[in-house]
Amino acid sequence: MYRETGPSSVLTLRDRELPEPGEGQARVRIAVAGVNPTDWKARAGGTYGALDGWHVPGQDAAGTVDAVGPGVESLSPGQRVWLRDVAWGGAEGTAQEHVVVPAEKAQPLPDGQSFDTGASLGIPALTAHRALTASEHGPARLAPGALAGKTVLVTGGAGAVGHAAIQLARWAGAQVVTTVSSGEKAALARAAGADVVVNYREQDVPAEVRKTAPGGADVVVDVNAAANIGDDLAALAPGGTVSVYAGTGDETVAVPVRAAMGKNARLQFILTYTVTPEQKHDAVAAVGAALADGALRVGEEHGLPLARYPLAETAAAHDAVEAGFVGKVLIDVASAG
Repeated sequence: MYRETGPSSVLTLRDRELPEPGEGQARVRIAVAGVNPTDWKARAGGTYGALDGWHVPGQDAAGTVDAVGPGVESLSPGQRVWLRDVAWGGAEGTAQEHVVVPAEKAQPLPDGQSFDTGASLGIPALTAHRALTASEHGPARLAPGALAGKTVLVTGGAGAVGHAAIQLARWAGAQVVTTVSSGEKAALARAAGADVVVNYREQDVPAEVRKTAPGGADVVVDVNAAANIGDDLAALAPGGTVSVYAGTGDETVAVPVRAAMGKNARLQFILTYTVTPEQKHDAVAAVGAALADGALRVGEEHGLPLARYPLAETAAAHDAVEAGFVGKVLIDVASAG
């Protein structure tokens, strides 16, 4: 927990009374929690919600329901679940042994899926879904075949959102081209399922995209639009969409207006917390379906290396994400069962 913003040293481990779920709520015993860039940015003093008293970081996790409040029929004690958006708009996040959440923030985790996978969904997968469905041509919700015949360009395919975008796009039937900066990251992108991997430091990205898709990419999922916008537009198909989901907080995007006009391009900025309720509902449903189909996998063999920290070392986990760990940082809150 932390009660003042600043470096990771403001985090401290505290014991509290076990919370009880109220109307429409569930209490989840957390096994594994995920760490995202918004966690350290909020702790450092970012703009992801006001700090009022003690705050527990963490949006994503997986664990087991151990109590439900009145009116909850969708969940039951003993059920395995994955959590999303837990700390957004409040003070209770996932870096703790038990958390009480609105029941709709806990989604079933199939028995064949690990807590590691469940804790790695949340922000990355829901962001990726919105990025892939931001086009005015649809679809609003991904499903097998929903992107058939489409080409998707994912910049930064070795990152957590890029990894989820590759897997979701492939599950939906798209052809996926992704960019990376090294051979090691290329191997990860291929393991995630990318059809074509381009080293942007050595190759011409738009030219490589058009070798695969002569008409251009229908959707670009972009991790760094400030640097990539020129290549994005050159690689984009007419009427295509560039989905921008990341930024350092102080950069600007200089858009070549004529090039964008000529493509009738759409530039869509994305923050998963503030999408419409319909968009969030579609994303949660699609991610759940992809998970049930076995389309979302984590671990180095699936293109997303994992770094693990015990709960007492949450500060080190934050530091690892801030330092740019390639993969997913997880916190082992309790022994996986």
